[in-house]
Amino acid sequence: MRSVALGLWVRTGSRNETPAQAGVSHFLEHLLFKGTARFSAIEISERLDGLGASVNAATGKETTHIHARFLDEHTEEVFDLLAEMLLAPTYPEIDSEREVVLEEIAMYEDEPQDRVHDILAGAVFGEHPLGRRVLGEAEVIASIPVPEIDSYHGARYTGANIVVGAAGHLDHERIVELAERLVSASPGGSENGLSSETDGSVRLRFYGKDTEQYHICFGATGMTRDDERRYALAVLDSIFGGSSSSRLFREVREKRGLAYAVGSYNEQYTDSGLVATYVGTREDNVEQVCSIIGTELERLRGEPVSAEELTRAKESVKGRLVLTSESTGARMSRISRATLFGLPIDSLDEMLAKVDAVTVDDLTELATELYGAERLSAACIGRDEERFRRALAPVSDALVAA
Repeated sequence: MRSVALGLWVRTGSRNETPAQAGVSHFLEHLLFKGTARFSAIEISERLDGLGASVNAATGKETTHIHARFLDEHTEEVFDLLAEMLLAPTYPEIDSEREVVLEEIAMYEDEPQDRVHDILAGAVFGEHPLGRRVLGEAEVIASIPVPEIDSYHGARYTGANIVVGAAGHLDHERIVELAERLVSASPGGSENGLSSETDGSVRLRFYGKDTEQYHICFGATGMTRDDERRYALAVLDSIFGGSSSSRLFREVREKRGLAYAVGSYNEQYTDSGLVATYVGTREDNVEQVCSIIGTELERLRGEPVSAEELTRAKESVKGRLVLTSESTGARMSRISRATLFGLPIDSLDEMLAKVDAVTVDDLTELATELYGAERLSAACIGRDEERFRRALAPVSDALVAA
């Protein structure tokens, strides 16, 4: 290939913020593009376009990163510019960007199929920082002063918290040389301030909104990033709701036509994780959909998966791993995340072997541990809270009492 994927990753995200800083990580990600001592926002855009680079950035609960894909011949120029944007922003257009982020928050509030997942995180994690949304709060974004943003940047965006990842047509030693010259000189920095205590309570969160559908999530704490059982969880998730042949997809959508969007997913963090189920359905279908989810959860916990399901799910997971490995951007992201959190970088063959090693007993054990009815919290966006509450009994008696 003739391209390079480069990412500069910082080990900080929304969980590192205090409530008074809610959203500063994401706001700062936006501000990285607004100017440096050498270049204005327009000049940054023009320079990146002139280098044939496709650039973006993202903020998560535990990471912030800026990344680019570009022609191999421009590696040094792109690296130099990304490093300057990451390490030395000057915040010259902060007020206009405040408005942009406030519009992003407003847009998000109008998208219940996205918003409900953050409401679920609040239900599962409570007041723990993992329960906060990455976008933060409009009041904070509207008022947080530049010195506080700069202080947050100075404490977090340091060499000790940064990983450089790259994949594609490159020379490793040259990337190392550029990283040492452009990134690692930043000194000091404070601890990331990670909090690891969650109270484990079951919560129900309902957000009233006049919507055509009820957007419903059930979830509980999951496993950490370094848990070797994450490969088994990927297989279990594929069987339960993470694929087009999954149990939830078949029962809710294919057989009964009760939803367009239905599925399951999981996330891993440094010291915790999340397992979750989502469905969007019209008001008249809420009881039936929740009954089906409850039945499928009980079956997942109580009945071993069939050999056919296990084989199909393994091949699905392996297929995604292989297809992803052929993307330079995905390769760069995988090795960067692993290095950022001190995890081993498995080869593709090692990952495939770990998927192949998953057994029926592994899945039964995980389903019982992670999807127990007594562990599940719930979130819903819809018109009538009582309508939703009446539908919860097949999923969890604990939720009925919540």
